[in-house]
Amino acid sequence: MTAPNRTFLFAPGDHARRAEKVLTAGADACILDLEDAVAISAKVAARALVNAALERPRTCRGFVRVNAFDTEFCPGDIQAVIGPRLDGLVLPKLEDPAQLIAVDWLISALERERGLPHRGIEVMPIIETARGMAGLGALTACAASLGSRVRRFSFGAGDYTLDLGITWDLAETVLEGAREKMVLHSRAAGLEAPIDTVWIELREMEAFTASCARGVALGFQGKLCIHPDQVPVANAAYSPAEAEVARARRIIAAFAEAEAQGLASIQVEGRFVDYPIVDRAQRIVALAERIGLTPRA
Repeated sequence: MTAPNRTFLFAPGDHARRAEKVLTAGADACILDLEDAVAISAKVAARALVNAALERPRTCRGFVRVNAFDTEFCPGDIQAVIGPRLDGLVLPKLEDPAQLIAVDWLISALERERGLPHRGIEVMPIIETARGMAGLGALTACAASLGSRVRRFSFGAGDYTLDLGITWDLAETVLEGAREKMVLHSRAAGLEAPIDTVWIELREMEAFTASCARGVALGFQGKLCIHPDQVPVANAAYSPAEAEVARARRIIAAFAEAEAQGLASIQVEGRFVDYPIVDRAQRIVALAERIGLTPRA
């Protein structure tokens, strides 16, 4: 069964204690960072520390954020970390389909050389520039052509708002258009729902909770996190509530009974139910089972 993608928790790749902490912090995946969280002078040395962290016991999948494609560090980062303990790479500031094709080519070569399954290592791009957002349709289409290499995209509001000169406030209304575009193009390309941006105001937990709720409502499947305290909040937001799962099960059962009698539109507890509503109920139950909230029917 596919693992859930509610939370991806970052830690600096050159900070051994913090890198070790994220491995068991309760996130669905950790991201050991070689990019923005690591000083330029420490980037090369951080690769060995990241590999050492990936060898440690963990309760989540392990990703590494490499440096952007157009930097001198990107190829060396990829060559250094590709291995059997790596689940995926996070590729920041993706702007051109050719970048994605080149990264796929390099990883594929390393997978062959190191005896790893072809395209067994994911790449999760981050869209965080005006150019990347403007070309999102071409980028997601390219990603879809690479099979299992790219399963989902993510959104990075920090660099995005900097690039556009946008004021990123607690309400986040200025991000609505970009978020909607991320979800739309991901779906149109047949990719998984995207992962929403980090939240940088660490003391504003009420606003963080609201940000998670907005992401859920807009169609994201999870959240990038930068502090362990954010993980349980985001996990809860991106998990269906027990009552919601129970109602979904009742809808599925009632519709199956009605369909056996030749009916395809019914009422369940005052709600009109037809095939799209049942499909949604089935998705809720499937997500709950992936998370482990309920036993399989």
